[in-house]
Amino acid sequence: MTEQQPYELVRRYPHFELRRYPAYLVAEVTVNESFGRAGNVAFRHLFNYISGSNTARQKLAMTAPVIQEPGPPQKLPMTAPVLQAGPLPGADAPAEYTVAFVLPAGVTAETAPVPTDPEVKVRAVPGALAAVVRFSGGGSAAAFGRRNQGLQAALTLAGLTPVGPPRFARFDPPFKPWFLRRNEVVQDVQEPAEAQGTPGT
Repeated sequence: MTEQQPYELVRRYPHFELRRYPAYLVAEVTVNESFGRAGNVAFRHLFNYISGSNTARQKLAMTAPVIQEPGPPQKLPMTAPVLQAGPLPGADAPAEYTVAFVLPAGVTAETAPVPTDPEVKVRAVPGALAAVVRFSGGGSAAAFGRRNQGLQAALTLAGLTPVGPPRFARFDPPFKPWFLRRNEVVQDVQEPAEAQGTPGT
């Protein structure tokens, strides 16, 4: 069984879940491809890394999901309502996407094996509050685009502020029947004022 990235369910809304993710580590590759090809091109580099293409020749467990987001990775303050424009699903033209494997729980920046492939980078990701919509199917650019549009509209109705670009998560290998595959759109959101301990709340 593939290890699943852990999270805490904070609240269920009609059209999405609000989850709290602890800090985690990713191995990632940035490619300039179409949305549909980006994952396939990056996958080989990442799979080789967890299969032993690292200075320790250490094998790492496969963890779901595989995450894809527009643009190069950026560190954003968790409390800042930053919106980043980027090549969201729907455009077939090549663009810059970062594709990442979530490394197994317990692997730290100090203990993660160093990649031998210069395309692969290991990065720590801080914990975050995120809104997530889950769906089944092939995970095409159009499918992710529709779910992302719906999620952004639902966040507005719920009074939640997006932080940074959305991430597109795939949980299953390509050989699994398309209609059984699990996909998610994950959008970090600003901590509600009451969760930040704002005076007077």
